[in-house]
Amino acid sequence: MKGWILIAIICGVIYYLYTETDKLDEPIEKTEQMVKKIEDKVGSMTGTQIIKINQQRTQARKAILERLSAAELEEFNKIPLTEDGIADFKESYCNSKYPEHPVFSRDNLFYICDKL
Repeated sequence: MKGWILIAIICGVIYYLYTETDKLDEPIEKTEQMVKKIEDKVGSMTGTQIIKINQQRTQARKAILERLSAAELEEFNKIPLTEDGIADFKESYCNSKYPEHPVFSRDNLFYICDKL
């Protein structure tokens, strides 16, 4: 029981120092830099890169591709599926109450706007 009380007190002190003071900012920064250096070294030794794939975006893209006609599919492939590309598309076509697009049907455009 004494051990748990001691651990709780230590955690409380660390939490106070972390949230209310700047005494831990420098050690945390040094630790983050050291971890970054280690990751860079391991990455350079293995020669591989970690690529994060957004699973939601790929699933949404598959669902959208199933609905589109050939012309709509060609037009959809022109949209860059990056954060900026999707934001530009939404700004251009999804912000109005009745969105219109020269190629996409209204139902498919609503579906694309909802999924992206």
